[in-house]
Amino acid sequence: MLSAGRSTTGCDELKEGYIHSIETLGTLDGPGIRMVVFFQGCSLRCAYCHNPDTWAFKKGIKTTAEKIVEKAKRYKPYFKFNDGGVTFSGGEPLMQPEFLLECLKLCREERIHTVLDTAGVGMGEYREILKYTDLVILDIKHSNPEKYKNITGMDMKSYYRFKEELIKNGSSIWLKQVVTPGINDTCDDMKQFEMEVNTFTKDMVKKVELFPYHTLGFYKYKELNTIYRLKGVDPLSLEKLEELKKCLSIEKLVR
Repeated sequence: MLSAGRSTTGCDELKEGYIHSIETLGTLDGPGIRMVVFFQGCSLRCAYCHNPDTWAFKKGIKTTAEKIVEKAKRYKPYFKFNDGGVTFSGGEPLMQPEFLLECLKLCREERIHTVLDTAGVGMGEYREILKYTDLVILDIKHSNPEKYKNITGMDMKSYYRFKEELIKNGSSIWLKQVVTPGINDTCDDMKQFEMEVNTFTKDMVKKVELFPYHTLGFYKYKELNTIYRLKGVDPLSLEKLEELKKCLSIEKLVR
């Protein structure tokens, strides 16, 4: 059994880790123009996940934090507008905590704005990680434990542990949820989501985002010979999403 502070990556050097890919000049993963680093490995098995190729550990590209930040430095002229910078996404970055922390520290040294895009499920010393993170984008799968487990295949213990440290740190956060037909597409689901949003202090929450379920990653399941649990479920329409937003009293925060 792994200890709380040990990574599953198999890398001996703390400055090394596994990534899936890097996207440059992204505009959808945090403020401004960003370089997005997709970490390899995730313990969740979300029903609507469109990146199943990031699930497996000890795969992908083995690299160092130094190489990632050296690449990021090339884009600093673009980052200076609207708090652009580097976003660490996945997979799940918190499953490689030592590697993530080293990346964050090196970005801080270079004065590069950092975003951690996470489901809050990982290991390691979250307090130290959050100390070097400028913004956290937290993916709230569901606030109902039974529905959360149905979506992800796991209970909410890890999420609660990360959430506790997030609140203690008073981190700036964006909160998001994927709205999926038949899973969390009712007004009651939206009310439960809003209740979860309101468990964070108002000064922490900078934005709330609802994303419509889509099927763009379906082909990856075929390539991996993996069962897609939502086969046959149609994408959520933008009209339906706008209708659900009206169920929220925090509508002014919702994008």
